[in-house]
Amino acid sequence: MGTSLRSLLFTLFQGVVTALYAIVVVVLFWLPRVPRYRFITGWCALNLWGARRICGIAGRVIGAGNIPSTPCVVACKHSSTWETLFMSRLLPPLTYVAKKELLALPFFGWAFALASPITIDRSAGHDAMAQIAEQGRVRFAQGFWIAVYPEGTRIPAGTRAHYKTGAARLAIALGVPVLPIAHNAGWLWPKGRGGKRPGTITMSIGAPIESAGKDAGVLTAEIEDWIEGEVARLGRPQ
Repeated sequence: MGTSLRSLLFTLFQGVVTALYAIVVVVLFWLPRVPRYRFITGWCALNLWGARRICGIAGRVIGAGNIPSTPCVVACKHSSTWETLFMSRLLPPLTYVAKKELLALPFFGWAFALASPITIDRSAGHDAMAQIAEQGRVRFAQGFWIAVYPEGTRIPAGTRAHYKTGAARLAIALGVPVLPIAHNAGWLWPKGRGGKRPGTITMSIGAPIESAGKDAGVLTAEIEDWIEGEVARLGRPQ
């Protein structure tokens, strides 16, 4: 079966699973936040299963022993949808930073709203980072960690973009370390609906990077150096 056909079948699979799962999630709105989150990430597990069975995309993790026992800001390379699905199953409950308008999207947005994201309301008239830090403290107390993609958008495999300081600024504001994560998913599951190819993706978790006593620029450079260096070391999946 060719990669184009595999990608098309997986897109159809995703469409059916997302619509049905979102309806169930909305019905279960009454669940407490963390149990509700864990149920929602069942959708991630289904998509990972579908990617493995339909597209031949598997995953493995190295450095799992570096995952701390206390809350932190997770800074991850962003070159695919795969890393979001995989992290949601691997790590403690995660909250993602999103624009408030995303929550209005049919099915996905409705279910995502129940996953306890941190939302930015740009019409509120105050600094976005202040909004994120304020909600971040609440999410930490509720049992969530905060996931940030420092590049700001998905970057094609084999390329890199300037890292924004948001993850570092947030970690400094909250007084927690940054957990850096690298992977090579973009080679097998690139941005867009097509182009998925079989192989095994590796996700690598680095040692937490302390934020205490550092400014955002220095901390961001440390995050970028480790993630990009590890991405280069991992190379293309086999």
